[in-house]
Amino acid sequence: METRTAKKEEVYERPAGRPVLAILTIENDEQLFRGNRHNFADIIRTGQEKGFLVYVLTVKNLILGRNNLRGFIYNENSDSWQQRLLPFPDIIYNRIPLREDEMLPAVQNKIAACMRDPRIKLFNPSFFNKWYLFEWLRGNKSTKPFIPTTRKLVTAVRLERMLQKHPFLYLKPESGKAGKGIMTVKLQPDKPLPYLLKVQENKKSSTFGCTDIQKLWNRIKKESAGEPYIAQQGIQLASFNERRFDLRALVQKNERGKWDLTGIGARVAGSSSITTHVPRGGSIEDPEKLLKSSFNADQARRILIKAKKTSIMIARQIEKGSGFMLGEMSMDLGIDSAGHIWFFEANSKPMKFDEPHIRQKSLDRIFQYSTYLARMRNERMKQEAMR
Repeated sequence: METRTAKKEEVYERPAGRPVLAILTIENDEQLFRGNRHNFADIIRTGQEKGFLVYVLTVKNLILGRNNLRGFIYNENSDSWQQRLLPFPDIIYNRIPLREDEMLPAVQNKIAACMRDPRIKLFNPSFFNKWYLFEWLRGNKSTKPFIPTTRKLVTAVRLERMLQKHPFLYLKPESGKAGKGIMTVKLQPDKPLPYLLKVQENKKSSTFGCTDIQKLWNRIKKESAGEPYIAQQGIQLASFNERRFDLRALVQKNERGKWDLTGIGARVAGSSSITTHVPRGGSIEDPEKLLKSSFNADQARRILIKAKKTSIMIARQIEKGSGFMLGEMSMDLGIDSAGHIWFFEANSKPMKFDEPHIRQKSLDRIFQYSTYLARMRNERMKQEAMR
């Protein structure tokens, strides 16, 4: 896909009665902006069909107080991105792709300023921190039963104590994404090397045997490179052809501003992978087919219905715990051999779902919710004008 800047800046007037949505990302000197361009083009295309003006906006070009901002529109005919002067947005959809970019003070200040500005509705202001997610969910009696035992990984003593209760653990970076940096620890007391550590690499894992807890701890510290980690009770997941699988749910807000399930898919772990993430060697499967292979047809249907209800309940609690306005999230749910549902993680910047029916519905939902936000914004602006 070619990227170019137009020679002469063309000014787009605010279209009468049409909401304006900006996809927020970070600037990039070489390619003008960062992010998944194909995803952005799909969002812009869907927005046009729904009567929106949609463009890509970088944090640098987001200048509050101006009526027009420099943004990027997608030209389908030439398959190129062109910079234009565009109307100030009503809604900002945060798709800054990297956590380290989002954490920059200038970016944090800009997002905070947007959230105070009555002219804008910004949703999903930041990535999630895994530790906070589990704190929010553990603190609610409705969501607590779905949460594996989770502790901060701070000392070898605490790790040893946890291994005595749960001889299989997952170690996850608090700020990880797409399975990056995940490790597992298995305690096998009768073996000469009782501590078995597996470290996820690209599409495979490396294994280290350790004689004692201190050697294990030293190896974990080396692999984690000082990043904060959590330790989580390992769950014996249901499997398909001897490969573990989990469910991937996408929940988004609808035209009434309420959480709704967009779709639920399934991911099967790769042959030598710790996780089920597709970039780490996992594969996509039909959830009903996988559940029927582990349970009978009635149980499979009941589990799917419960997974759908659980994902909506979890989304509500995450939003409440975060204190921010959220519009979408994906989450990983595990099913153990007894059919119990477990929550593993949530992502406030969901990647594209490869299942076509979920993908199309997810694009539609962005604009259903944005229509609701635009209506709320306009009502608030009218009320302010009447004061």
